[in-house]
Amino acid sequence: MNPYLFVFMGERGFVPAGIFTSFEVGKNWIVEERLSGTLHKLPLDIGLYDWAIAKGYFTPEKPHQSTPRFIEKFSCASVEHWHFEEGVLQ
Repeated sequence: MNPYLFVFMGERGFVPAGIFTSFEVGKNWIVEERLSGTLHKLPLDIGLYDWAIAKGYFTPEKPHQSTPRFIEKFSCASVEHWHFEEGVLQ
C-alpha cells in the first residue's frame, strides 16, 4: 500500500474536497473540474506533526509547540504539494 495519500484543498475550502491514492488520479480530477487549490502528498497513518519531527523537518523549540492547540493546526512546508489555478498546474 502507498504510504501517502494525495489531498486536494480548494482555495476557498475548509475541508478537503478530494482524497486520492495517486498524484495522477488527483491531478486528472482537478484538471477535469477546472479547480483552484493545492494538492498535498500526505503521509498515511501518522500525524503530520509527528512525521515532520521524525523526518527532521521540524523540532519543537518552545513549550507551546508541543501543545494540542499547536499540533492540531500544524502544517509543514516540506510536504510535497502542487498549486492549481482553474485546473492548470502552476
